[in-house]
Amino acid sequence: MITPAFELSQDADFLTLVIRVPYTRTSEFDIYIQGEDFKFYAKPYFLRLTLPGRIVEDGREKASFDIDKGLFTLHVPKETAGDHFEGLEMLTSLLAPKGSRSAKPLVEDTEACGGGCEEEEEEEEEFDWQIEQEVYTETPAETLKEYHKYGFGNLRSGVFARLQEELNEVIDLKDPDSTAPELRRHNRLEAETTIFCADHYMVNLYEDEEEIRNLLKFKPWWRELSPDPSAHSDTSITFTEEEKEQMRKFTNCSYLLDKKARFHVWLGLVDIILAYVYDVRTTEGEHNVSVRLITYHSVQDVLVSFGRRTLCYPLYRHFSLITRAVKDVACIFQSGKACVLKCLLAIHKIFRENDPAYILNDLYITDYCIWIQRVKSKHVLELAESLHNAKLQKNHLDLELEILEQAAELALKEEADDEEEEEEEDSSSGSDSEDEEESEEEQPEETQPEEKMENNQTGLGTLETLAECQRGGEESREPRRLIEELGERLEAGLTIQEDVPQERHSISSSNTKGEGERKSEGDYYHQCAAENVRDTTKAAASRELLDVCLQRNPLRIISNDELDSDDDGNLLLTVGKGGP
Repeated sequence: MITPAFELSQDADFLTLVIRVPYTRTSEFDIYIQGEDFKFYAKPYFLRLTLPGRIVEDGREKASFDIDKGLFTLHVPKETAGDHFEGLEMLTSLLAPKGSRSAKPLVEDTEACGGGCEEEEEEEEEFDWQIEQEVYTETPAETLKEYHKYGFGNLRSGVFARLQEELNEVIDLKDPDSTAPELRRHNRLEAETTIFCADHYMVNLYEDEEEIRNLLKFKPWWRELSPDPSAHSDTSITFTEEEKEQMRKFTNCSYLLDKKARFHVWLGLVDIILAYVYDVRTTEGEHNVSVRLITYHSVQDVLVSFGRRTLCYPLYRHFSLITRAVKDVACIFQSGKACVLKCLLAIHKIFRENDPAYILNDLYITDYCIWIQRVKSKHVLELAESLHNAKLQKNHLDLELEILEQAAELALKEEADDEEEEEEEDSSSGSDSEDEEESEEEQPEETQPEEKMENNQTGLGTLETLAECQRGGEESREPRRLIEELGERLEAGLTIQEDVPQERHSISSSNTKGEGERKSEGDYYHQCAAENVRDTTKAAASRELLDVCLQRNPLRIISNDELDSDDDGNLLLTVGKGGP
């Protein structure tokens, strides 16, 4: 808390207090009057006085506040009319807490109490919870000249010398009174470069496209005034009763500004309106405007500063919102100074209702609201034209936005290529599995050949019969009958090919003439069976129905002498496992 400067005077019936509280909120004053105690609070100021006489609050008290001088004047009635209060000029004594005037001995002789003091119960010391106050001292004029300027037209200085601790939420710059404008600019650029978050920017750019699109489609009130910028007219602007009342509270004054100061005032106005329109668009009416203690040198300088600030601090950090805000400001200036004044009044209300941002009204906005009503309309339109012609590009912001976006595009492209490759691999593996399933469906002969080769039932049945013979399934049947039956089945079910295999298996015989006849007859049937089996195998292979090579399992007719010399004249049909 800050102890304000104050003065006291009196007459027969009233005590008059004059308290100097510049840059305070005029809507919030708290006063406490009780006997000899007087307390005054207006953030960030607090004053507590212990008076030499008693005052009373009975409805006769009066108060007034001079906004320009920052003086609060209060007339309080005395409890006893005609009572004279002594020592009103002793300001330090008046600031002392109640009861502190009677000093206690600084050193006590504990031995004087004797041993009885130890037996006495120690009394707990009471703490003084009241705020310690110091007498306010005015800053010397020589010191004020050394301070750097800020505020409207760079007309203010020394304001933050005592209010820095109370207003640290309003400005980020430490000790602005002792910081030169060049150093302020350097510190600002350095802070923005440090705080800039590339991840936040990329998220707004690629993942919040729908939300950014909705913000760009939002139509604020100034867009509804005149769709055609050339059809500007101040008469189309209407002020609410609250805005009119606020204008009546302003003090009518003039400002003596040189050419350089006026130029800075115009550029500062552009910066303030830019912050306002960006806030309105991105919050859709929920305001939160900021003002910076920066001196600009051109319109382009203002736009660059605004663009960098927009990409570092707000929730939505998109370059399209920056360019749209520039167009909005151009539209406002094109609509005339009445439209600009309406924006300033809205900003004044925002700061007036937010603590401790109210001080920005005293430093900037109040003076702008008064000054803009006196400027010539042609200057407003000229500034609107300059804004229309201004070009702001990403590389002007010196935040490497183009490099970040190119890197992001490459990353997205690589990710898309990887996804395509994965999809192709999945599709190829799926097609391969489908082909395998189809081939398995088309070639069930590998597991069940007897169900699919209906045209070769006879030949395959013959093979089965021969296999059964080899396993001794029909040992009771005579070889001759078996051969005859085989010939009949081959004639009925198989077609004999003309090409005769060159390789033949001889039938060894050492028997009689009858045995030779039987051997020649069996040789004939053997030849027919072998040829038809090979023909059947070729046909199946041509249709890609069978992968089994029957040539590896040729049919052989061998004599019993080769197997069993005891059975003369008997032939056994077998399916050999060896080669031809």
